[in-house]
Amino acid sequence: MITTQAYILTLPQQRLSPAVFNSPHSGRDYAARFLQKSDLAPHVLRSSEDAYVDELFAAAPEAGAPLMTARAPRAFVDLNRAASELDPSLVQGVPKIGVNPRVAAGLGVIPRVVAEGKVIRRGRISLTEARGRLRRYYEPYHERLQELLSAQRARFGLALLFDCHSMPHEAVLATPHVNGRRPDIVLGDRFGASCDRWVIEEVADAFARAGFTVARNAPFAGGYITQNYGIPERGLHALQIEIDRALYLDERRISKTAGFGETQRALDGVIADLTTLGGASLPLAAE
Repeated sequence: MITTQAYILTLPQQRLSPAVFNSPHSGRDYAARFLQKSDLAPHVLRSSEDAYVDELFAAAPEAGAPLMTARAPRAFVDLNRAASELDPSLVQGVPKIGVNPRVAAGLGVIPRVVAEGKVIRRGRISLTEARGRLRRYYEPYHERLQELLSAQRARFGLALLFDCHSMPHEAVLATPHVNGRRPDIVLGDRFGASCDRWVIEEVADAFARAGFTVARNAPFAGGYITQNYGIPERGLHALQIEIDRALYLDERRISKTAGFGETQRALDGVIADLTTLGGASLPLAAE
């Protein structure tokens, strides 16, 4: 295990798969100064987390694939945004250029709000502080993620990035039914742009075999990480995975429910299937 200020990277004893599992929103290291500056209680700040998603996918290294997770919370720096998505309403000295709906909603790379539009703090922060967050947390995270994907592609001929998230149950209630049921899982491939079709087909089948109801690209088609790293014509495939929080989490208390263990065990089987995709156990170096 490699632990830095920005991330925790758990590597397998032996790399058997081109897969990389990534959890950029499960960070829960809240600095005391950040908590003091916020108008929100800690459990309210945590409402924007993908709480415990890193634990749900903890079996990845045992299955032969790296698992990378954030340490900084999403309310502090959002790793699933472009570094340029700075909010002029929050960060002093940032010019208003064009209309970015995420930034306008307060959900830029340095968020202004958490879930339900709750404002994190009063006033603005300096551009120096914002750039410091990016330098200490955002840049090292993305540099290491890029290194991982490049190493996987060099070893196996391709890389499969599974970007792991959770979705509020309210979002699930607004989605169309799949075979008469609300989805448990939403897979996002940017409508076919971030991975070849066989990837999302195989992943959807793996979740379905484990008993999950699966939807695609609605209401979540994939964020910055999926868009930025998914370049299928270069052998880089990225797929976003969203899990209904109601399966394992009390969203009000940000605590695990009795369903956590069952969900984790079901995901262990899915992870085992996903690590066999793309010619697992056949690194190019061995050919």
